[in-house]
Amino acid sequence: MASTWSALKVELQGTGDNSGTWGTLTNTNLGDAVLGEAITGSATVTFSSAADVTITLTDVATTQAARNLRLNITESGAGIGYVGNLILGSGCQIEKFYLINNTGTGAKTVKNTTGTGISVPAGKATLVFNDGTNVVDGASYFTSLTLGSALPVLSGGTGVTTSTGSGNNVLSTSPVLTTPNLGTPTTLVLTSATGLPLTSGVTGTLPIANGGTGTTSTTFANLTTNVTGLLPVANGGTATATPSLVQGTGVTISGTWPNQTINATGTGGTVTSVAGTGTVNGISLSGTVTSSGNLTLGGTLSGVANAALTNSSVTVTAGSGMSGGGAVALGSSVTLTNAGVTSVTAGTGISVSAATGGVTISSTASGGQAFVAFGSTGGF
Repeated sequence: MASTWSALKVELQGTGDNSGTWGTLTNTNLGDAVLGEAITGSATVTFSSAADVTITLTDVATTQAARNLRLNITESGAGIGYVGNLILGSGCQIEKFYLINNTGTGAKTVKNTTGTGISVPAGKATLVFNDGTNVVDGASYFTSLTLGSALPVLSGGTGVTTSTGSGNNVLSTSPVLTTPNLGTPTTLVLTSATGLPLTSGVTGTLPIANGGTGTTSTTFANLTTNVTGLLPVANGGTATATPSLVQGTGVTISGTWPNQTINATGTGGTVTSVAGTGTVNGISLSGTVTSSGNLTLGGTLSGVANAALTNSSVTVTAGSGMSGGGAVALGSSVTLTNAGVTSVTAGTGISVSAATGGVTISSTASGGQAFVAFGSTGGF
């Protein structure tokens, strides 16, 4: 029965195989060249050119870099400073931990032939895990953590490990922490890089330059005492301490900024000419008045209903299209010149001169009416 191979490329000998050499092969499998590499082995992977490097696993019981637990990345020649990928190629798509130690000067991403992988910065080491599809972080949670050196600012720390003073002070420029284990509640004391000790806590007003508001209020800065120089126009200011006012015609400006007074010196204007134009219901307005003159009304009134007329005399002339009888209510007097009038009957307060032809109707009292009867051919 022929031998088979495990995921780590350990030879699995068949029953009765390798007579006389079975022990030698077993020692190889259990030795440093096979299982030893997977458990404690360390191999070097060198980037000798500006190109990605691929490592593989094959069915041989000899040393292979991809089988090792720890991979040391080095650079040489054109590969110095190269930022690229360490690819786990054929045979490496298995579940396996790797300790990656990047000793080079360029970041290297450890990844499978597919997947995003994990980028290891230059000069850093980390633990990764190949899940058979992608390379991921080997660990992402710790119940507690004690650092042997200060956590850098770029990683969310302060970059320092000691401080002086006491009280609940805020961090100032380059502060220093006295307690290396921040997991335990303790008094945090600080000192600034400029040498200003905060030995008894912060009292009074923290200046704006040190991260405060310059005032005891935590909401607003004091614009009277905390702002120096001129507020630019872009920030809503004037960019000048004494804005200037331009004095125009008929205006005087007195006083000094900001308490200045603006007064008008003119006496008002004079109308030198009024012109009238326009026409309403046939009556037109014309003329011009300068220092003196008249506006004139002229024309013939039109478009006004009889009920709206209040003048003392109205003349009605013959027209067309009127036949039969009818009544006209009139004020004062009306002259009818129509041969078709057959008779005129005076009403209360009305006197009539002549019965037909040229008929004069006069009002003898207010509110009088005259009734005019028309023949079949009459009209106006």
